[in-house]
Formats: sequence, C-alpha cells, structure tokens
Amino acid sequence: MNEKVIMASTHQQVWRERVPLLQRVSVEEDHREHYPNHTVRRFCTIALTSIPILTLAIIFFCIAIAGQSDLFGDHQTENAPFLSLPLSNVSIPSEHKLPHAAWPASDGISYDKLKQILQDTPSPERAREWSQYYTAGPHLTGKNRSQAEWTAQKWEGFGLKSSIVSYDVYLNYPVDHRLALLKDGEVEFEATLEEDVLEEDPTSGLEDRIPTFHGYSASGNVTAPYVYCNYGTYEDYEELQKAGVELEGKIALIKYGGIFRGLKLKRASELGMVGGVIYSDPGDDGEITEENGYKPYPDGPARNPSSVQRGSVEYLSVAPGDPTTIGYPSLPGAPRQSTDGKIPDIPSLPISYAEALPLLKAINGHGPNASSFPSSWHTGGLAYKGIHYNTGPTPSTLTLNLVNTQDYVTTPLWNVLGIINGSIHDEVIIIGNHRDAWIAGGAGDPNSGSAALMEVIRSFSAALSQGWKPLRTLVFASWDGEEYGLLGSTEWVEEYLPWLSEATVAYINVDVGARGPNFHTSAAPVLNKLIEAATGEVLSPNQTVRGQTVRDTWSGHISTMGSGSDFTAFQDFAGVPCIDVGFGAGKGDPVYHYHSNYDSFRWMERFGDPGWGYHVAIAKVIAVLAAELVEGPVIGFSATDYAEGLGRYLESVKAKARTVSDESGATEPAINDDTFAPLEKAITAFHRTASTFDTKAAALSALLTSLPTTPPTPTSLTDLYASARSINTKYKLLERQFLHAPGLDSRSWFKHVVFAPGLWTGYAGATFPGIVEALEEGNRTGVGKWVGIVGGRVEGASDLLGE
Repeated sequence: MNEKVIMASTHQQVWRERVPLLQRVSVEEDHREHYPNHTVRRFCTIALTSIPILTLAIIFFCIAIAGQSDLFGDHQTENAPFLSLPLSNVSIPSEHKLPHAAWPASDGISYDKLKQILQDTPSPERAREWSQYYTAGPHLTGKNRSQAEWTAQKWEGFGLKSSIVSYDVYLNYPVDHRLALLKDGEVEFEATLEEDVLEEDPTSGLEDRIPTFHGYSASGNVTAPYVYCNYGTYEDYEELQKAGVELEGKIALIKYGGIFRGLKLKRASELGMVGGVIYSDPGDDGEITEENGYKPYPDGPARNPSSVQRGSVEYLSVAPGDPTTIGYPSLPGAPRQSTDGKIPDIPSLPISYAEALPLLKAINGHGPNASSFPSSWHTGGLAYKGIHYNTGPTPSTLTLNLVNTQDYVTTPLWNVLGIINGSIHDEVIIIGNHRDAWIAGGAGDPNSGSAALMEVIRSFSAALSQGWKPLRTLVFASWDGEEYGLLGSTEWVEEYLPWLSEATVAYINVDVGARGPNFHTSAAPVLNKLIEAATGEVLSPNQTVRGQTVRDTWSGHISTMGSGSDFTAFQDFAGVPCIDVGFGAGKGDPVYHYHSNYDSFRWMERFGDPGWGYHVAIAKVIAVLAAELVEGPVIGFSATDYAEGLGRYLESVKAKARTVSDESGATEPAINDDTFAPLEKAITAFHRTASTFDTKAAALSALLTSLPTTPPTPTSLTDLYASARSINTKYKLLERQFLHAPGLDSRSWFKHVVFAPGLWTGYAGATFPGIVEALEEGNRTGVGKWVGIVGGRVEGASDLLGE
C-alpha cells in the first residue's frame, strides 16, 4: 500500500505538539514486500477511523472515573505503536485498582529470583554465537533486511511480540573514488583507497566487502593544493587563519579525532575549501603503536597501517535523522526538504595513515610547522616516519586530485521492535542497539551491543518461562541506519512522539557494548544512582581482586549526554531520560579499528574481548538496570541529582562568561554573575523541591518494601498504589519539563534546554546549549533570553514535583 502524508494544519500549533507530526491516509494498493508491516499499519488506520464512537466512550468513561479532562492528564495521545493486545482486552489505566494482585511484590516470581535469572542466563558461548552471526557479512543501512528478519524471528522465539518497522530514507552508496598526488600534473602517488586483505582475518577479504567512503559525502572531482589542518576543529582553522595560511580553494588534509568528522568538513566548506581527506594518525593510539615496538594487527595489538575509518559526515549537531525530513518521519510519500546546510557540499574521502604518509611527506617544509601552534597540534605520531607536520599549502605544482562519486537514493531501512507487555501499559522502558555497520564485521560497533541485547532478551525470556509477569512494559529495538546519522531511531521517535511522551520512563542504549575492559557511561542525572547500583551487583570479568564488581573497577565518572548514538532523539527531541553504557579500551589496551574491516569477529576474539566476558558483563548490567526500572514499585529516579547537576552546569557557564569576548572583541567579562541570578534562584528552588520529593518517594518505597511482613488492608493498599502512581508519573514526566518547543536558535530540532551535542563538537555533550552558544557569539541579548527560557523550564520542573 502506498501512503501519502498530510501535514497538520499550520494554525494548530499547540495541537501539533501533542499529536503525531504526520497523519497517514491510504491512497492505493501496492503490495511492496519490503514493508512487511503494511497490514498492521492498515489495520491501525481502519480501527482509528471506524470506531470513533467506541473511542469517545472510552475517553468519557475515563473522565468519569478519573476526574480529569484527558486520559493521561495534560497531554493528547494516539495508539501505541504495537498491536500487542486486542483493543477489547486493553485495560484502562486507573488509580483506583492495583496493577496486579501481588503488588508491590513482583508478579509470578520474586524480584530476587528475577535478578538471579538475569545474572545466571547470559553466557560467553551465546554471546560469541550472536557476534559470529551479525559479523559474518556486510550489513550496511538499507541492505540488511535478512538480518532484520532473522532478529525478529529470534525475538519471537524468545516470546516477544515482534515487528519490523520500515522508513524510506535518503542516503548514498559509493560508486567510484580516486585520490592521486600530482606533481606538475603527473601522478606522483596514487592511493589504493583499500584496506589490506588479511589471510588471518576472513571478513577482510570478502568479495562483497564495502568500499571506503563517507556517508552523506558530496560527489565531486576536484584538483587543488592542500593544507594540513590538524583535527579540523573550529579552533584549528582559526589558528591556521591567524598564521596566514591560505585555505580558500584548497583541499583539507585532516586527522580523525577531537570532533565529529562531518563538522571538520562543515567548517572547511565555510572557509572556501573544496574537499577533504581524513586519516587516522597513530599518535592518537596511546602507548600501543609500532613506534613503541608493538606489532600491528593481525600479528599484534597495534593499528594496522592500512586501516580506514569510514563514517557519516552528516552535520549531526544541526539535526540527526534523514536530512530530507527533519522533524517528521520518512514515511512513504513524505514531503522532502532540501539538504542544504545539513550535509557537506564538498567531496571527501577517508584514507589510512599508510596512504596519508606520501601526502604528509610532500608537504614537509611548506608553511608553518605544527610546533608553532598550541599543544593540541603536537600529537602527531608519524615523526619517526619522517613527517614534520607542516601545514602547507603545497605549491601550485603539487596538487591532489580527489574524485568521489556517490549514488543518492531513497530506500527502505528496517527497525526491529519487540515488546513484553507489563501490567502497566503507560510506563515503558525501552532498550535499544543499532544493527547496521559500515563493514562486514562490526564486532565492536555495533554488534558487541547486538550480542549483548540478544542475551538481555534471552534472560528476560527465561524469567517469563518461569512465570514472571513484568510490572511495566519493556520494549526492545534493533535500529537500522544509525551509522548514517541515527536514522532508524530518529524516524521512529518522530513518528511515535505522542506515545513516547505519554508512556516512556527511560531509554537504555548500548552501541559498542564491549571492546575493552573499562566501563563507561553517559546518563541523564535522574539515572545516576540506578547505574551505580546496577554496576555494584554485577561481577567484573577482572577478578584480580576476588569478588570485585563492575562498580569497583569503574572510575564512577558519568558523562553528560551528547550525541553520536541512538539515544539522541529520545533525550534531545522527546525529553526521555537516557543512559548509554559499554566497555571501552584504555591507553594500554589493543587499538580498536573503528569503522574498519578489522573491527572483525577475529579481532574481537583475539584482542577485544577474549573469552567474551565483557559481552556477558554488559548484558548483565543492562538487564539488572532494566529490572529495577521495570519492577520497582516506586521508580528509582533522583530529582536531587538532576538539581545538583544543574547547579554544576550553571557554574561552568558562569566561568565561561568571565572569559568569553563580548561583541567588541574585548576579553574582559562581558556578562557578570548577576545576569544568571534568576536562573540560579530557580535552580536553588528546584533543589529544595526535588529533595523534598525524593524524600517522599524514598519513604514510600521503604514502606512498600516492608509490606510483606505487615499486610495492609485492601483499601490502604490501593491508596498506597495511588500514591506510588502519582510519584511515578511525575518522575516519568520530569525530563519533559526541560523541553522548549521552538528548539535552539540555530538548530531548532534540538528541544532540550539542558543537553545537546556541542555545536562544533557533535559527539561531546554541551550543557545549557542555548546560553553557551549565545555567549560564544558575544550576544548579550541572546544570553538574557536563554537565561529566561531555561529558568522558566526549571520552574516548570519545580511546579511538577511540588504539585
């Protein structure tokens, strides 16, 4: 069935904030096999248009029993994106009855028994099995339907109601490329633009292996002198301009690292450069380098010189998702926007450091040396190969010919969604991992997370088989299209935003689940205590101290939410509190070949996670964390941690304001602390309210925990549930209070006033982004505006908890 999309009426601004951004209307039959869920979608449309009287009757019944003007309080909603139960069997949420007879205890089995199952079930053998399947062949976005079907079938076998949800997304596939160093127009060096085929690593030599390319790179054929631009950060380009290095009309030779790769090209284009070549320098590999005596992969843990990092160059900090449907889902027939300002307009290629060497050598002696720039320029690791790291530009007789030919298409991608229905249908925990990769392997990114997710699902399946019935609903997601720009998750969030806004408690993300022994996490502050508790229950694979847990071996640092993985749309667009978890490598660990053919099953088994213990550990951490979110009678959030985080973020902004230049270019403080007084006052008040609220929640939780020894009367138990329900609803909606519907000034897709990716970093999180960006622009009026907006949202959070 083809579908066209009708935009909501432009004058219904408030209504559009509360309903799906797009409404589907059937126009003709077309049995396209790559939309396996079209029958379900058609049923939804028929049901919603043919039973309005029943729908109104249900709504009026709820109004009568709940005394409120809409089913979920102050928000509109639509049907959830799962037809998991017949409509006649869906229970109507009510504060006047218990979710199940055993509440507040777990239903079917005890909570301790549930956690024991989740700890006992994951196994290294099964993690290895899942990894071997997912990494056996190419699974590029839009070309991995067989994996999607296999994943859905496995989930069905584990007892999940599963479906494949597709979107038509705009993206590119590589056609041809060339990179040649020319001297007086003659070829001095021609890059292969290939990674070495290794006999020891079978997937490196597959006939259908994916070429080296950038997702969303521009097609082009340019010949020009080139300039070495360090990491290609905004500051790096500023340093080059200050040094008088001519950039316009040149090709940028850039190191990976520091910031998201697309932003390296964005700034290059803004400065008039005509192309970009990006390589991985071993100076960023820590101690494990050939220079330090380590053998390269496959013989040792150092970087293979021919390894190439593929990746997207979409301007991720401007907006993720399909660049032609920003703000609404890429459904069949959706209106398409221009890609101007969202993806690069100059061609680019990724290369290995082996093939960067001739380019770097040719630039020796031309232009300033890196040693004359700040310390961030002093990290090059190829001096022992005769590289001086001069900037250039090369003389006009020494040029690069960069050819990049891409085929841009609109093609389906396939998300897999699975659900375990809980007794409470409007309190939902979502756990997600992406499935697509730039290469045949992807043993670390993303399929260590895919293997862990399979073990999490298998563990909950084992609990179901022993009689467990979850309190809250669990949704699992295997996303497609993450690598190009978080496509699958973003389109899904944009489509189901009303349901997510009403129902979602938290989103747990695992991308690179295991590629080393060091646990790391980023999280919304409400989740801090929960991840600290969960890691304290899981034994670390590192048992140098007998009995030590993941928490014992972890630094305890929790990063702020940025971007670069599938939590972005949940956190920054929908206002769902998120956490991202995984095990990474340290400076002394084997080098991880990011987005390279050597991120393979063979590398993982020998160097990344021999024994598969960290795959198992991350599965257990996720499962234990999810169990607490699903089963706790009172959701274990900490609003106080959020308030304390806001206080730290404000101090950071105030420190920045003391040093940033004002419009005149002076370095004296442009804005004093009084500018932030209203926000500081709002945060202080929120801290008091949050502390009181958390104390109330903790007291109720303690009371409910003691109930098995002091059974209450049925009436008092329903009263306690009503109290818990009230607290949980406020915790659930807390993160949403920090959304500002118009979005940030220069990138309106980002709605969160506390968290966003840095405008010129892409990956790293920025706090109070509206204020910070106004400060960096020297815009005093903008600073005042955003202090007011953020203060208003903080006051809204206080009002929610204080009601």
